[in-house]
Amino acid sequence: MPHIIVKIVGQSEVNKKIIAAALTDTLSKTLEISDEFISLSIEDVSKENWIEDVYKPEIIEKPNNLYKKPGYDPL
Repeated sequence: MPHIIVKIVGQSEVNKKIIAAALTDTLSKTLEISDEFISLSIEDVSKENWIEDVYKPEIIEKPNNLYKKPGYDPL
């Protein structure tokens, strides 16, 4: 029963629904499970707080959990 967490800056509710549907569909097909078993949350993060709230704790401090590295280095 996977749960996806997306942390994102400045997206509309429409875009969030599109993102949720696309990720759910992809995961459902990849794992060959019903989308009923998948949950997903989207957390809004301000651009000003991205480094402290996301980059440092989720990308820098958890390198073993990171399966797609960003192409930027804000530090």
